[in-house]
Amino acid sequence: MDSPIPSLRSVVVERYVTPLREGGSMPAVVEADDLGLYVLKFRGAGQGVRALMAELIAGGIARALGLPVPEIVLAKLDAKLAQTEPDPEIQDLIRASDGLNVGLDYLPGSVNFDPAVDAVDSDFASRLVWFDTLVSNVDRTARNTNLLMWQRRPWLIDHGATLTFHHAWEGVVADPGKPYAPIADHVLLPQATQLAQVDEAMAGQLTGPVLAAIVAAVPDCFLNQAAQDRQSDALADPQAHRAAYVNYFLARLQDRGRWLQGAIDARA
Repeated sequence: MDSPIPSLRSVVVERYVTPLREGGSMPAVVEADDLGLYVLKFRGAGQGVRALMAELIAGGIARALGLPVPEIVLAKLDAKLAQTEPDPEIQDLIRASDGLNVGLDYLPGSVNFDPAVDAVDSDFASRLVWFDTLVSNVDRTARNTNLLMWQRRPWLIDHGATLTFHHAWEGVVADPGKPYAPIADHVLLPQATQLAQVDEAMAGQLTGPVLAAIVAAVPDCFLNQAAQDRQSDALADPQAHRAAYVNYFLARLQDRGRWLQGAIDARA
């Protein structure tokens, strides 16, 4: 059973297996030095390093809440792998992603979640909607569920589009408790009939130390790159940068009555 405070393994990418063209960030299946297959998210993709940070932070929060997420790893990629790829676009992506990237355990035989076929109970739906509202996930709609069915169970994938606030911030969000309007399009919102009932237990699992441990897993090189991209002096120190994320989530949880009610009202 996973610890509520997730720890990350590190692997070395040894082989590029196949691209996953349906992803906007051009993820790919790769093989690592532990002989495992992973879905690799590239730091050199168009969405940049913040998408990888969102994978680590939102994925870590989901794991801490007991939601099923494939194992997340830090994956070291050598630009020399580009030499074995015939596709120039893939070559450029590998070269631009030299160093640390993020991988998720590949789930063999999994299929996309189909809301018309795959049933989930109201407890799971409510916990997932609560989580997605907390992390501002725009990518859990009927058109793009970012859920996989594997071993008769739904699994959460692809959290690079969460944490929308951090693409233009200086470490402070003016209104962290603001309701999240896009939750109205959530694929499982109709089944999320227990939002109020799951709220206290969900929030209680995300203590300051748990959040700090989740954010501590984000490598300094990611934080430094994000600060450089923003030319931000306020986020230049990695420890201060991590503390800003923790403070944001603590403030959002403290004022969660507003965004929780927003999700409840969206159901209605």
